Amino acid sequence: MMSTSKNQSFAVKFILLGFSESPELQVPLFLLFLTIYAVTVVGNLGMIVIIKINPKLHTPMYFFLSHLSFVDFCYSTTVTPKLLENLAEEDRSISIKSCITQFSIGVTCVAIETVILAVMAYDRFEAICNPLLYTVFMSSKLCGLLVTVAYLWGIIISVILTYSILVLSFCETKIIDNFVCEYSVFLSGSCSDKHFSELIIVIFANLSVLCTLIIILSSYLFIFVTIHKMHSVSGRYKAFSTCASHLSAVTIFYGTLLLLYCIPNSKNSRLMIKVGSVFYTIVTPMLNPLIYSLRNNDVKETFKKLKDFKIIYQ
Repeated sequence: MMSTSKNQSFAVKFILLGFSESPELQVPLFLLFLTIYAVTVVGNLGMIVIIKINPKLHTPMYFFLSHLSFVDFCYSTTVTPKLLENLAEEDRSISIKSCITQFSIGVTCVAIETVILAVMAYDRFEAICNPLLYTVFMSSKLCGLLVTVAYLWGIIISVILTYSILVLSFCETKIIDNFVCEYSVFLSGSCSDKHFSELIIVIFANLSVLCTLIIILSSYLFIFVTIHKMHSVSGRYKAFSTCASHLSAVTIFYGTLLLLYCIPNSKNSRLMIKVGSVFYTIVTPMLNPLIYSLRNNDVKETFKKLKDFKIIYQ
């Protein structure tokens, strides 16, 4: 009986309205998001290649950054192509299975990113607060272990939240005023009791965000105290500049995430939620490699060498 119910649920489709309420903006938005996606792909994959080929960047910070770039690429690739398809075609439907798959991969990427950002904050803490023992504490073995923990945590959170969606039943095709398959899409489209799913999502989503945010804030608290104790102005500037890029990425990521949580659920706030979701799911993965490349001379130097090599080769 349960199997039959689930089969009926999987036969149901969602219709993601996206930005269909503004037909005149479909083409400009398509071109805008296509450009952002192209920059995201080139920026993140380019960052991974640059870190790989430049021995100067074979440090813990850039090891973590390469994984952050990989996760951002995967997240953007999970969301943006479907958004572009909905902008280009009139049929904006998506099957339950495809929606759950997008949700599951998206949750995995977000959970991994929260842990990697926390690990990068810890790395900056060790580099600034314990510079003499930095290479001892941040060994290649520990870095590999921390990244493995990040991926495992992402998978665990994804499995738990995906299960909380799979226990729901969907009885009919639902029109959803959104462009991405997030948990609110499933809750609004479900015709069964949602209390268990809502409880699971609130507990584990908040657990993932709060735990990593505490690590980040604690790390930067010690960092700022250490920088404040430095007598040299140039030393302060150098110490702060080493974590400025990461601090910018954290501010954008968590700032947008917390803003979305704080927006009240009302008709007047739907546009704001969409804009925030676009920034969170599409723009942020593009900004991370730009933030790190623009503020880092080694990355810019490697990029220039690659550009010069291409010109000579041609």
